[in-house]
Amino acid sequence: MRVLRTPERRFSDLEDYGFRPRYLSVRAGDGAGSRLRLHYLDVRPRSGRWSGETVLLLHGEPAWSYSWRQVIPRLVAAGHRCVAPDLIGFGRSDKPAARSDYTYQRHLDWLREAVFGRLGLRDVTMACHDWGGLLGLRLLAEHPRRFRRVVASNTFLATGDQDLGEAFRRWREYSQTVERFEVGAIIASQTVSGLSPGARAAYDAPFPDESYKSGARHFPMLVPSTPDDPAAEPNRRAWRVLETLPTPFLCAFSDHDPGIAGGAPALIDRIPGAAGQPHTVIKDAGHFLQDDKASELAATVNDFISRTG
Repeated sequence: MRVLRTPERRFSDLEDYGFRPRYLSVRAGDGAGSRLRLHYLDVRPRSGRWSGETVLLLHGEPAWSYSWRQVIPRLVAAGHRCVAPDLIGFGRSDKPAARSDYTYQRHLDWLREAVFGRLGLRDVTMACHDWGGLLGLRLLAEHPRRFRRVVASNTFLATGDQDLGEAFRRWREYSQTVERFEVGAIIASQTVSGLSPGARAAYDAPFPDESYKSGARHFPMLVPSTPDDPAAEPNRRAWRVLETLPTPFLCAFSDHDPGIAGGAPALIDRIPGAAGQPHTVIKDAGHFLQDDKASELAATVNDFISRTG
């Protein structure tokens, strides 16, 4: 497995991102005993202010932990510890160079080893967005005792048995055919308020050139779109567990997401822990609602923790 590592100088002086970088290693899964470096944030309240709650923040595609830059300070101010990993292939984490190095199962295994095997997280509040949900909901189904509650935003868990819709098909075609996969521009286009030049640059920072974008390019192809997809049956098994879970589950979707805006009922109607919860639609926000409405999203997470404490 050939691995690329973004030079650290690319991450100097990023707008609104003054967090201390932390690193751990996970098994590459290539059969050769290789390991990959995974970056994560672990931001805690000052001594004596910790509420005892740990919030695991899982980013989407093609973002990285930078997405949570305005959410984390608000959660920490409320007394919560925030852990935000960069998925392998994204952010400050290592980036396998070949697209064939990335599979749904490997992404899940890398994340599982990081947050449970290496960090030992328990009693977790998970806030998951986009691909953060495609992975996080699998973790929830396979390790339900690790979680206290879940806040899901603009995400889903596909099994290949449903039509993913025209917006997803357009996105997948674009991701595979566009000559330059401009991450900052892509994220800006899926917000309502846009991004500052500094934020665009920060989203582009992990990817010095196209060779670093194999993971970002390949993610859309890993969403199960046919019943015989390699991830289809594991995701069906996950749903059979999710349909029994009483774990408190809240949907906080945005109103201007062309692909997933109406996806909350698919989770609310099937997960028992979602019954009777104060599900919300965050107004005037696009797919990347953390960039549009960080304060509202953070307040939603804080309020849900208080309600279900």
